[in-house]
Amino acid sequence: MDPIAIYQDLKEKIIWLEIEPGHTLNLTELAQDYGVSRTPVMIALTRLNAEEWVVRNGVHFVVSPLTIDRMREFTEIRAVLEIQANIWAMNRITEQGMSELRALKEQIRDLGPDATNREIIKLDFKFHHLLYRQSQNQQLATMLERLLSHYLRFWLSGPRQIEKECFFSEAVEIIKAIETKDEITLRAASSAHIKVSLDTIMGIKPDFP
Repeated sequence: MDPIAIYQDLKEKIIWLEIEPGHTLNLTELAQDYGVSRTPVMIALTRLNAEEWVVRNGVHFVVSPLTIDRMREFTEIRAVLEIQANIWAMNRITEQGMSELRALKEQIRDLGPDATNREIIKLDFKFHHLLYRQSQNQQLATMLERLLSHYLRFWLSGPRQIEKECFFSEAVEIIKAIETKDEITLRAASSAHIKVSLDTIMGIKPDFP
């Protein structure tokens, strides 16, 4: 198994809380689990460390904790960059991209009342991934996708059920604004959607370390 595959597998497990925040990753144990030497595991962990999925603690790596400060910083960045990405997406979206966006609107509408938090969050990530891509700015898209992936851990960190209608109401407004090229509404809906994201996190996990 090569370092990239190990990196991707560990990142997915960290994002979806299969490996919990604060968990210590033992290099030797991971090498045994993946059936490789310590070197490719170290390469994977070094990349995860550079992207702040883990932090180094002596000879071990620890999964990054969920803290108020991290959440605040992620939110402040999103509040600036994501709104601009959505505006660029509105102005640069392709016909194929618009078709995908309309299909997503139908998926949001058809999402059942018994949808799990994971299903809701996956659909929200798909929505944002599409808009980031349609901004036609690869550097910005990569940055925002990584940021949103960090956000996923906060959303999944508590047992409370996410309210689908409230969570996606601004997303539907964003799609409508893009369809009608309404920048004022798009800015307002994008800002409101970020606030709902923050409120959802605070609601499901009010006591951060």
